[in-house]
Amino acid sequence: MTSYGAQGGTGGGGFIPGGSQNSPSGATREYGNETLRPVTIKQVLDAEQKPDSEFSLDGSRITQITLIGQVRNISTQTTNVTYKLDDGTGTLEVKQWIDSDAPSPLDGGDTSKPKIVDNAYVRVWGKIKDFNNRRHVGAHVIRPIADYNEISYHLLEATVVHLYFTRGPPDAAAGKGGQGAVAYGGQQQIGYGNQGMGAFEPLPNGTSAAARKVYEVLKNSPQSNEGLHMQDIAGRGRMDMAEVGKGSDELLALGKIYTTVDDLTWAILDT
Repeated sequence: MTSYGAQGGTGGGGFIPGGSQNSPSGATREYGNETLRPVTIKQVLDAEQKPDSEFSLDGSRITQITLIGQVRNISTQTTNVTYKLDDGTGTLEVKQWIDSDAPSPLDGGDTSKPKIVDNAYVRVWGKIKDFNNRRHVGAHVIRPIADYNEISYHLLEATVVHLYFTRGPPDAAAGKGGQGAVAYGGQQQIGYGNQGMGAFEPLPNGTSAAARKVYEVLKNSPQSNEGLHMQDIAGRGRMDMAEVGKGSDELLALGKIYTTVDDLTWAILDT
């Protein structure tokens, strides 16, 4: 899944917030500095907030995070759904804003997607928020866990990244250009950005044809850090808009692409 690469980025993530979830200062942010870090809930609660409202953990700036937890409570309101998650290290609220044009994650109308229910385990991609001295995560994507091995993997992944920042890279990664550097490397920042190793992880078995086509268009098309808009992808891939929408939703849930300037513009995650 995730491999830690050189040039300040690793593979597997790199979300840049788009649409209604952008902060007012988000437009001036440099895309190359965006990172995605696997964390536990305790790490989220312990993260240090900077004067510019950014957060840091283990002395390193973090922007986007991913975590896994068990749903203890679900509160549905007109504009958002709030999930209370517990991962064994602490509890935390995760808020997901409701898109009026998209089905609710609690809907169950689409039988092909598992429904989020109490006591289920979910993976969250999002950003740490602090409002009225209460910390929560603003979620871009929440999906139920299908393979429980993913829970153990995530905790190990979060531990590896934490040890990298607190104790430095393992001895095997000390040599320049060695295999250890590919496994744990990176000059300073372990995170997911757009300057990773330059290779892309293969899509998992069972990925739909629409998702594979969207992925190929994004991977092979010349583009800026802003990625490609939905209409551009449809034109380049000779796809209809519904097909692009379905494929992109699947890739977002897999953590293969991320939104950039708005909710209909995506870029591929370097791995």
